[in-house]
Amino acid sequence: MFVSGIHEEAQEDQIYDLFSDFGLVKNLHANLDRKSGFLKGYVLIEFATQHESQKAVNELNGSSFMGRTISVNFAFKKPMESDNKNKSRK
Repeated sequence: MFVSGIHEEAQEDQIYDLFSDFGLVKNLHANLDRKSGFLKGYVLIEFATQHESQKAVNELNGSSFMGRTISVNFAFKKPMESDNKNKSRK
């Protein structure tokens, strides 16, 4: 998932705590600005299942975190299993 609008002074554990309410967070990557040492304002988050990811998007997109409105969306989308089967038949 791609999460933007993150406050630059947010800590990774605060972000982890927010998203872990929706499921198992497998990976959380927060880029830091080299000069300031603060977050660049976005993070990438990976959940164990798509269901957990969807739940987080539904609940957190447009919500407030540390006084800022965050945007929570899917960064990538795998094709559905049925889509792959239909393509191979053509």
